[in-house]
Amino acid sequence: MSTRSQFSNGSRDGSAEHKYQRIANGLGWFSIGLGMAEIAAPGAIAEICGVRNDGTRRTLLRSPLYGMREVAAGVGILTQATPRGWMWGRVAGDIMDIASLTSALASSENDRKRVSGALAAVLGVTALDYICAQRLSRTANHKPQITKSIWVNKSPEEAYSFWHNFDNLPRFMPYLESVQVLNDGRSRWRAKGPLGKIFEWDARIEREQPNRLIAWRSLDASEVFHAATVSFEPGPGGRGTIVAVELKYNPPAGQIGVTLAKLFGKGAGEMIREDLRKFKQLIETGEIIESDASIYPGMHAAQPPRENEWSSRREPLRA
Repeated sequence: MSTRSQFSNGSRDGSAEHKYQRIANGLGWFSIGLGMAEIAAPGAIAEICGVRNDGTRRTLLRSPLYGMREVAAGVGILTQATPRGWMWGRVAGDIMDIASLTSALASSENDRKRVSGALAAVLGVTALDYICAQRLSRTANHKPQITKSIWVNKSPEEAYSFWHNFDNLPRFMPYLESVQVLNDGRSRWRAKGPLGKIFEWDARIEREQPNRLIAWRSLDASEVFHAATVSFEPGPGGRGTIVAVELKYNPPAGQIGVTLAKLFGKGAGEMIREDLRKFKQLIETGEIIESDASIYPGMHAAQPPRENEWSSRREPLRA
């Protein structure tokens, strides 16, 4: 299999996994919102669902069986790198909700039309929870992996030479403080982690194909697991180069790093995509122009996301 097809398949798999991670995050926030509503306004929730609003049901909605359960599930989802356990917990909670609504549907004291609507909504959410939990469970034993690529208007030789000099990496990866090239293909990395903590690790080049590929990984004793492969292929018609990055990692600070990335809206995939845009600007123009346009949070490379990035069909996108 060619390097191109390997990266193409990896991109599709990585995109699918990232999609379900985003869905899980959304369901996590939904859980917290619903749980807080059940705790703060149980009577309103009961009326919306068509269930008789009395003291017993209000107490039940606030209990660990409902409101508190939803909040706990939401927090669990948002604080785990791969929250498969909490997603399966949501599925179990959905089954409990379905049983409660089915029982309420049989009682003439309740508004059966509203109960039926609530039951249909819960069935839909249950299906989404189940699909998401199943997908995340498939990747349970794998470290997070990201594959991103971009087209640059430089030859493979120039792009390879730039990446092969690890001293260049902090110029377009702002979370790296430094990469010191040692001997025997080894290098020492310093990166900024959550809350200003500095992480250090050593890495070694594992594979090299001049002007085509470079791969490295952290040494076994390192506190941060980090393995990357960067390939360089000529663009269609010999114009420019496709630079594809495949990264496997364990986030610095473990779950703290994952949680902060999720809460502040920039995961590792978005960071690598932004790094590639900065690399493109740097190698093509010699500088990085940043923008604070409101459609993207924070400062970022001024290159729009959809311009000059490499699509799933492996064709350069043009303005």
